[in-house]
Formats: sequence, C-alpha cells, structure tokens
Amino acid sequence: MTAKREAGRPAVRPGAREAFSLALKKFVNGDRLDMQDLAAELGVDRTTLFRWVGNRDTLVVNILTTLADPTIKKAADAASGSGGARVARIAEIYAQKIIDASYYRAFMQREPERSLRLTTTKASPLQQHIVESFQNLLQQERDGGHEFPPMDLHDLAYLIVRIIESFIYADIITGEEPDSAKVGAAIAALLATSPAVR
Repeated sequence: MTAKREAGRPAVRPGAREAFSLALKKFVNGDRLDMQDLAAELGVDRTTLFRWVGNRDTLVVNILTTLADPTIKKAADAASGSGGARVARIAEIYAQKIIDASYYRAFMQREPERSLRLTTTKASPLQQHIVESFQNLLQQERDGGHEFPPMDLHDLAYLIVRIIESFIYADIITGEEPDSAKVGAAIAALLATSPAVR
C-alpha cells in the first residue's frame, strides 16, 4: 500500500519512517548510531538507508531537532513570568533538560568534536532551528508589549542560543561543569531584566 501524498509534498516512504524511528529509539537509548548495523537491522543495504535518512550526520541532526521541539515546548509551558524574565527562564529550563538528558550527554562524551560541530555551528540546521524557536518566543513577548534591547530579534535569539550552548557544553569547551542557572542569569542580563523567581 503506497503512502498518501499530501498536497505539494512527496509521499513518505514507510521504510524511511521506520528507519528514522529505529534510529531515534537507538539514540535515545544512548547507543552510537552505526549506519551499517542500522541497515542490516532494517534488512536493506546502506544505499537504500542513505536514500531514506541521509548520511549519519544528517540523521543525527534530524533526531536532535525532533527531540528539541518538545523539550522547548515543555520548558515554555513550565516557565512563569513574562517578557525577558520568561524567556530567560525558558532558556534555563531547556538547558537543564539538555544537561539531564542521558542520551545527549552520552553523545557529547562519545563524540565531542562531531557533537559540537553538529549542534553549535551556525551552519548547523539544528542551531538554526533552535534560534528560530527562541526568535518566536521573543516575538510572542514583544507582541504582548514587552521591550527588548534594540536589536533584530533573530540576532538576539542567536545570542541567546550561543549563551545556552556555552554553559551546557562547558565541560567539553572549558572543562567546567554545565550550569543551567548561569544560562538564566546571563540571558536575563542580556535582556536587561531580573531573573525569574523560581
């Protein structure tokens, strides 16, 4: 049975969905993704797997992006306050969830150079996606009447994400412990607001 085609979008191959779901499960379990092993488990060759999910880096970035969306949403739902204080609190909660995610830490510790390249470079689709998410949060607060520093919101969101990265990857970058509280304090300072009351 062929997958239904949505207007303007190609049909999704069931094999591609199954491959991504299996890879996502393995990643969340803390396993290293091996494309040869994944192809063998799916009963296909590597060429077919690559056609479905792209290369290993593309697959990992897509998995991380898929995991980031509900994490940011949960952080936004849990954050109180408004304006810059709320955005700072969302960033702090999000950072703590990333720090606490065992699968994320396993990936960072197992492949530090690759993980930083895939998550913290401006060319990374993952970083772009998270920047857009925080830009949307800033826009929501601005629409509610809150003021921010006189900067383009995209640039401001980019700075917020770089602050988050600096403190959640501190152990890899500087050898210091990851610290979500510093994320909240730094972003509150950037947005010229007092940290949210916990």
